[in-house]
Amino acid sequence: MDFITVLVTFIAMEGATWVIHKYIMHGFLWVLHKDHHDHSNKGFLEKNDYFFVIFALPTIALMYYGSLRDYNYLFYIGLGIMIYGMAYFFVHDIFIHQRFKFLNKTNNRYFLALRRAHKQHHKHLGKEQGECFGFLYVPMEYFKMYNKNEKT
Repeated sequence: MDFITVLVTFIAMEGATWVIHKYIMHGFLWVLHKDHHDHSNKGFLEKNDYFFVIFALPTIALMYYGSLRDYNYLFYIGLGIMIYGMAYFFVHDIFIHQRFKFLNKTNNRYFLALRRAHKQHHKHLGKEQGECFGFLYVPMEYFKMYNKNEKT
């Protein structure tokens, strides 16, 4: 049951990420997310990186309070969110945006389509007219775009 809770939470985070990204990051907290799109911050860290802390706090709280109660479901929900956050960091920050210069070469169709979908999202410098707000789910059109166009 604990594994199922972690797995369901991890999967549910894709939907939560889409909603948070579209309506919060591209909404009232655009002030923190903007530099991720327009690259106005020339340093290593961006204001957008505050989201790491914002999302880590409830995760830590869930895991802490769940651990006080014999590792109940709260702990495993927090663990699922934490694992999703780790995947997000490795795929988004390292693979897609190359904040650390490794994991940059792949021939895997999924990862190439994922990168293309993310590039589509970043072609919009403003908070309006965005697309591809999710993270790990890649719409089929990006696999098709990859097949029709040049390899990236």
